[in-house]
Amino acid sequence: MAVKKIAEYTATGRRKTAVARVRLSLGVGKMRVNGRDYKEYFPTDSVQGFIHQPFQITDTVKRYDVMVNVDGGGLIGQAGAVRHGISRALIQADPELKAALKDAGCLTRDAREKERKKPGQPGARKRFQFSKR
Repeated sequence: MAVKKIAEYTATGRRKTAVARVRLSLGVGKMRVNGRDYKEYFPTDSVQGFIHQPFQITDTVKRYDVMVNVDGGGLIGQAGAVRHGISRALIQADPELKAALKDAGCLTRDAREKERKKPGQPGARKRFQFSKR
């Protein structure tokens, strides 16, 4: 019995403290995030559009099935990590897409992290009210 080998591309995307492990394979455009449909996992249209950006930029909508495991961070950080991972996986599938994705900023890992809270202060930048006397 012969096993049919399907081309599969894997990549890791990161944003804030979220990490997304993305598996891309030829298919009909199904996307699952942590075992659930992506529309259920990311309920807002703006976030769903953000995740679909790499496919729209490269004209590969409904060409690949996507399986994502995402962990850490919040919903927006996870969406950014998924977008980053999809972009990197698309380059593995077709290296000619790199220029378009790079120009759109999909390959840049958004390195902005939350600044730590400082001791003796209520937050990272906020200060307690100054009193002269």
